[in-house]
Amino acid sequence: MSPRRSDPTARPTLVDIAARLLAEEGPQALSARRIASEVGTSTMALYTHFNGMRGLVRAMVHEGFTRLQHYFTGVEFSDDPVSDLALLGRAYRCNALANPHLYAVMFGGSSLAGFSLDEEDRQYGRYTLAGVAECAARCIEAGRFHAQDAELVAHQMWSAVHGLVVLELGGYLTEPWDADRLLEAQLVGLMVGVGDLRESATGSVAESARRLQEELVPVADDSA
Repeated sequence: MSPRRSDPTARPTLVDIAARLLAEEGPQALSARRIASEVGTSTMALYTHFNGMRGLVRAMVHEGFTRLQHYFTGVEFSDDPVSDLALLGRAYRCNALANPHLYAVMFGGSSLAGFSLDEEDRQYGRYTLAGVAECAARCIEAGRFHAQDAELVAHQMWSAVHGLVVLELGGYLTEPWDADRLLEAQLVGLMVGVGDLRESATGSVAESARRLQEELVPVADDSA
C-alpha cells in the first residue's frame, strides 16, 4: 500500500533510502522497484511524493541542503564573529559526516542513473551561503578582516572546507594529518588570510571547537 500524503516520514524515508542505495551500490540500484522494496511500499509511492524518479533525484538534492541549513541555523551568533564563522565551517563538516549519502548527491559526487542535474538544481543550495556571508560581513565590520567582499570570503570558506570533507569522506586523510588536525590549521589559515591576526584567529578557532559540543552536537542528536 502506498504511503499516504499525511505520513510525515514517508518522503524523507524514500529520499534517504534512495541516496543510500546510490552511494553504496551505484546508479544501477536507483530504480523505483528497488527503492520501494527497501522501504516496504509500492512503486506508486514515488509518483505520489515525487512525480517519478526525476523528482526523487531533485528531492535528494533539496533535502541535502535542507539538512545543511539545519546545521547552520544551530550556530548562534556571538560577540566573536570569527568564532562564529569557524563554527559554521564545523557545521558544514558535521552535516557531511552525518549525511554522507546525501552529500555525494548534492555536489554531483554520485552518478545519478541517467538523471542529470540542471543549472537550477546545481545552484539551488546557494541560499545556505547567506548566513555565512552575513557572518563574514560581521567579521569585516568588527575590524577582524580586511575590507572586502563578504560573499567572496563565504565562498573561500565553502571551497576550503568542502575540499577537506571530500578527502575525509573518501578515506584519504590519516594520522598525523587527519581531518581534525587539518581543519584546525585550515580554519586558522583562512582567517589569517583574509586579515585576522594569527593569535586572535587561533583563539577564536579554539573557542569554536569548544562551542561545537554545546551548539552542534544537539543539532546532530535532533537530526538522528
